[in-house]
Amino acid sequence: MFWPFLFVVLGFVFLIIGANSMVNGASALAKKFNVSDLVIGLTIVAFGTSAPELVVSVIGSINNYSDIVLGNVIGSNNFNLFIILGLSGLIVPIKVQSSTAWKEIPISLVVSVLLFFLLNGFAVTEYGRLNRVEAVILLVLFCAFLYYVFKQMQSDSLEQNTHDNNKTLLKIWGLIIGGLTGLVIGGQLVVVYSVDIAHNLGVSEKIIGLTIVAAGTSLPELVTSIVASLKKNSDIAIGNVIGSNIFNILLILAISGTIKPITYNYKFNIDILVLIGGTVFLLIAMMTGKRKVLDRWEALILLCFYIIYTLTIVIPAT
Repeated sequence: MFWPFLFVVLGFVFLIIGANSMVNGASALAKKFNVSDLVIGLTIVAFGTSAPELVVSVIGSINNYSDIVLGNVIGSNNFNLFIILGLSGLIVPIKVQSSTAWKEIPISLVVSVLLFFLLNGFAVTEYGRLNRVEAVILLVLFCAFLYYVFKQMQSDSLEQNTHDNNKTLLKIWGLIIGGLTGLVIGGQLVVVYSVDIAHNLGVSEKIIGLTIVAAGTSLPELVTSIVASLKKNSDIAIGNVIGSNIFNILLILAISGTIKPITYNYKFNIDILVLIGGTVFLLIAMMTGKRKVLDRWEALILLCFYIIYTLTIVIPAT
């Protein structure tokens, strides 16, 4: 058991270093085109920090580990929403722009509800599977989201941003390619040895996906958002989380489902409903107390709920 645990930890190290390298390179590339912090958070940073989930889910899909794929995406989204926003909001109350409060958060909610209906067979095709037709639908919606962000970027009045503009294109692409390499290696290690641990302990792949894999692949989002909060950059902090949650469903599940149809375990319904409920709570938080602010007491509620929710998952499985 020692070696599988060691290789999982090593995989997470590769994921974190790879994601950090990719985010730095991608952010530097974006800032050369004078893009706002919110747009960077919703796109470049969100994609970079979601890259571990992408790699883990694609590898899981190729190896036919549907519970790892779903557990990774749904678990990561819950971790992002409850733990990352909870911790970030405890450090500094998170102020958000109007577009985030009234557009991006509702988009994230609609996407989560759509996923619930697709997986439960209330939509296009099969009952209990995310097949290629539904995966393509998610990809089309992802393209629509990117178009929305692009239009928002055009409407933003941006100040000239010179940060990181001194990096050469060679250095920037070196960071991006090096980061992707680390992500691929780390993703392979995490998937293979997490499944090995699950089998040895008699724990289901669903539990491993929702907890160990989800938390591990969400570490880049956690580090990014906490650092952003400490620097009082709320746009990066919340844009990273909301953008990542949208990316995870519309892009990562879509790519995984396109590679191989994903068999759905109905025990995930509770976890998706938790995600929907948490997003509704975040939307309500934007309307109550200080408007368009996630206050510390609201952040504490997110954290406490997640701890209770995780205990209800793990204790029955032990």
